Formats: sequence, C-alpha cells, structure tokens
Amino acid sequence: MDGFLNRNFLLDTPAARRLYHEYAENMPIVDYHCHINPQEIWEDRRFENITQLWLGGDHYKWRLMRANGIDEHFITGDASDWEKFQKFAESLPRAIGNPMVHWCHLELKNYFGYEGFLTGETAQQVWDLCCDRLANDPALSARGLIRGSNVAMIGTTDDPCSDLIWHEKLAADESFPVQVLPSFRPDPALNIHKAGFAQYISKLAETTGRKLETVTDVCDALSERIAFFDAHGCRAADHGLDYLVCRPVDTGTATAALQKALDGQPLTAEEIEGYQTVLLLHCAREYAKRGWVMQLHFSCMRNPNSRMMAALGPDTGFDCIAVTDNCAAAHRLMDTLYQEGMLPKTVLYSLNPADNAWIDSLTGAFQGTEAAGKVQHGSAWWFNDHKAGMTEQMVSLANMGILGNFIGMLTDSRSLLSYARHEYFRRILCSLLGSWMENGEYPADFALVGGLVQDICYNNAKRYFNL
Repeated sequence: MDGFLNRNFLLDTPAARRLYHEYAENMPIVDYHCHINPQEIWEDRRFENITQLWLGGDHYKWRLMRANGIDEHFITGDASDWEKFQKFAESLPRAIGNPMVHWCHLELKNYFGYEGFLTGETAQQVWDLCCDRLANDPALSARGLIRGSNVAMIGTTDDPCSDLIWHEKLAADESFPVQVLPSFRPDPALNIHKAGFAQYISKLAETTGRKLETVTDVCDALSERIAFFDAHGCRAADHGLDYLVCRPVDTGTATAALQKALDGQPLTAEEIEGYQTVLLLHCAREYAKRGWVMQLHFSCMRNPNSRMMAALGPDTGFDCIAVTDNCAAAHRLMDTLYQEGMLPKTVLYSLNPADNAWIDSLTGAFQGTEAAGKVQHGSAWWFNDHKAGMTEQMVSLANMGILGNFIGMLTDSRSLLSYARHEYFRRILCSLLGSWMENGEYPADFALVGGLVQDICYNNAKRYFNL
C-alpha cells in the first residue's frame, strides 16, 4: 500500500512515472481561463490565513460544507476565519473520492510543506502552520505563489466595460515576467432575459459614449471594446451560456427584442435566442479577425435554488448540470461562421459529460489550417474536473480526434493555490498515456510520448493562444 499523496500519486505504472517526472512535472503553466483578480497580482497581495486563500470565494468548498450539514453562518456568513476553516476541516475527511481531498492536500504539501491529513483534529496544527508561513515567507504573496508555480501566462476573465488598468500596470512591470492577459466576457450584454440587463446596457453606453438604442448600436459598442481589449493583449473571449443558441434573425427583429427588454417587458424564448444569436455571431466574427480564441461554456443550470439565490445571489455554489440539446445549435453556429470564413479558433466546454462524444465528433467537422486542433474539446469542466471526468474527456477526444493537439488544463479558479490542479491533471494524463504504452497500445517510445505530454501540458496552449 502506497502512502497518501506520495511522489508517484496517481502514477500507477512505470511508464506513467517516467512520463510525469521526466516530461510533465517541470513544464510551465498556461492558465488560460481563470477568475483571479488582476489587482491582487499587481498589489502582490499577502494573505493573513488559509481561509482567505481557500474559502473566500470557492463555491466548490462551500458545496462540500453544505453537503455535510454545516450552517451557512460558517460558509458565507459572518463567522470568523478560524471557525470557517475548522468547519471545512471537519467536512473534508468525509469527502472520500472527491477531488477536493486531493486538491487541498496537494496545495498544503506544495505551498506549506504539510504532508499530514486535514481533519477537525488536525485543523489547529494546519491553521498555525499556514498562518506562520503566510506571515513570514515572501514566496507566499500573490506574485510569489504565481512565480513559484512556474506560471507563464494567466488569462483573467474581464467585463467588456473594464478599464483594464491592472493589466496595463502589470504589462509595464518588467520585474514580473508572467503574462497576465485579459479575456473578453460579454455575457451581461447577451443575457437579455436576466436581471440587470438594462442597467448593464446603460453602463456599456456610458463606457463607450454611445447611445445604445438598436442591436447594431450594441454590436458597435462591443466591437469598440473588443478593439480596446485587443490593444491590451487579449487573446481569448469567453461566453457562459445556459445553452448554445443559433436562431438567426434580422436586425429589426433583434432590436425589437432589445427595446422590449429595456422597457422591462417579458420576452419569448424566440426573442431571447434571436437577439443572442445576432450578438454571438457578431462577436465571433470580430474574434476571427484578430486571431482570438472563442470559448463557449454551456449546459449549466444556474441558480435552481430560488430561496438561496434570493438570499446569497449568483455564483455561490448552487448551480448544477443541465440536460440540454446543444449539438444542433453548435453545428448551425459553426456552419454559419465557417461558410463566411469567419469561424475563430473555438473551444467547446459542456458541463454535461454525456456531451463528450458529440463534441468530439462535431469538432472534427470544422477544423482548419489556422491551427492544429483549431476547434477544441475543452478540458473537463467544473463538476467534471476529477479523475474520472478528465480521463473520460481525454479518452473520448483520443477516440474521435487527435489528443496530441489538446490544449490541456486550466484552473477556472479564484484561488492562487489552484495551480496544483495542473499537477493533478498532468498526473492523470501521464497515467492514461503510460497505461497505453504498458498495454502495447502505443509504442514504448518515451521521446515520442513524452513530447506529446509536453505539448498537452504547455506547448499546444502556447501556440494556440499566440503567446
């Protein structure tokens, strides 16, 4: 029996161990999609305790605590940081099989040198160790954590109205060589059916100095902001959609829907989808002109618990997988753009693992010469970024596409400790490829397979995002 989280954690064959330790382990990280606050990086924020790093905005951990019957007072309430950490520590050992157990202990080991197991009984020991290290180790500031994790690029997630001032400052700071690039996230302008839409259009109008009365006005305003982001080094856009849409309508129909929404009138599904399609196609064409990557996230049911939505708001850990038919809309959307020669590099992420096969078969229908793997099946996302989910995604991609062109892992996180998830992914990747070598399903050529590993860990993303 191997010890918990030892040097060969998840590396269950000799080939896997060699692939990881000789090829994957020391590759730089391109974390092309995350929710890190660039201001914290610029200010080189220091953290007082592990709760500030772990529990401040991590809905993964909040869900785990709720599933263990912990009162909200200790999750998002006004309990002390120590009390929140204690309650989390009491919950974690019960989550056997959950990747949170692995992530948390990789983070404690990699950043704090703790090799024990976090429980309610060891919580005080871990708390004291982390507080002491955070107070005294300069490598545990925001910038120190990033540099120490061998990160080459961070892709933040940014509102179109952002002034990107922190990105400007970081780009001009020669003492910090890591690229911190904005990503364009225009969801508030597309979500015509959601609360706050009219207020957001007013904000976009103020930012651009335009009157936004028609859908063409909104498109022009987004084009202006896309150009602004491009001038600040942006390489990618991200769309978080409940489900994919492609219902082409003329600008007059879309404008009528816009005016109804601005007046506070209810909209039909057809009106919502028509308006969203006009904007989505417009943005995609703008991305294609600039060589950007378009990321599409879908099959997420947002805020099904209406009581907790009213109490805490969105993005607090109450979302779930949605079962929706996205294949037809995805093919119509990509076909429309492909006919025009305006399909940008595209990454598809579904929250529903049942979508793996159709995504992998559809991506093969819309590849191009602009990049190897121009249309990508994105890494296992959110509820799927565990050992089984990552393995299933990669096996499906390998079965129907070219795994060697995969752009690999991202953290999708708000925590500066989450770079350990790249290690987790890399170990799973090496385990998978090592098993194929051991089984005689692929030649035992370590230079060849090791090169593929390094491409998936780093080189492919570097090329794909033009870094």
